[in-house]
Parts: sequence; structure tokens; C-alpha cells
Amino acid sequence: MFKAAVRAARPVALGARSSLKPSTSAMRAFSTTIRVSSGGPPAPQLYGPGGKSGQVPTDVEQATGLERLQLLGEMEGFDVFDESPLDASRIGTLANPVLVPSYDVERIVGCTGFPADSHDVLWFNLKKEKRGRCTECGSVYALDFQGDEHAEHHH
Repeated sequence: MFKAAVRAARPVALGARSSLKPSTSAMRAFSTTIRVSSGGPPAPQLYGPGGKSGQVPTDVEQATGLERLQLLGEMEGFDVFDESPLDASRIGTLANPVLVPSYDVERIVGCTGFPADSHDVLWFNLKKEKRGRCTECGSVYALDFQGDEHAEHHH
């Protein structure tokens, strides 16, 4: 159930990201047609069943969206939002950069230097097509893109 929820939430998240880009027109058409399934498995329920009448609902019963996805992942022992630190055992070089896993083509990275905590955290944007370098310690970072190549072009 959890893996199906992740598969269903990913296109929504990528769609939300692409919708943040500036629009070329001020007007937008809205569709009122019903969403038609392509014959695949039904989308997982990202809305909890809610509490029973006269009872206080649990977190799992009342959670929706990303919160429910995170709770379902915790129940199955899977960390949905991987917040583990990057490889800090070495300094990244142009030949061997520190790889930053990402499902998006852009990610914000914070560098604390080598050895760890040798300077204040410096934040910078890392893009799929361009490596990033910390201006304080010179460590090089590269995006390890694990997402769908054509996710941005699904209009």
C-alpha cells in the first residue's frame, strides 16, 4: 500500500513543482471533465478514513497527503523523506564529486566543510546539468538524478 502511495504522490509533487514556474499568460483555462483512468491500478487513498462517530481519530485515521504518506512509510519501516547526511568522509573534487541523490533536477545543498563542521553552513543551489562548489572549502557536489527524465514535460 505504501509503495503504491509513493508512486501516486510522486507525479503530483513533480506537477506541483512545474506549476511554480512563471506562466506565459495571465489567463488559464480550467477543465471540468472527470479524470479518466488509463486502465492501470487505482490510485492509493491518500486520505485517511477519519474517526468513527463519537471517537477521537488517530493520526493515521485523520492524516492526509504527504503527512499520511510519511506515516504509512514509518509504519512499514521506510523513511520517505531521507534526511541522512551526505558523505562527509572526504572533500569532493571535480574528478570525484560528492553525489547528492535527488528526484528533482535541482536541489539545495548545505556544506559544512571538511572535516565536518570546519566552517559555517553555506547553502547553494545544485542543478542536474552543473556541478556546485562550496566557496569556503572548495568541495565539489554533483546531482545524482534518480527521477523521471520526462517528468517536466507531461502537460
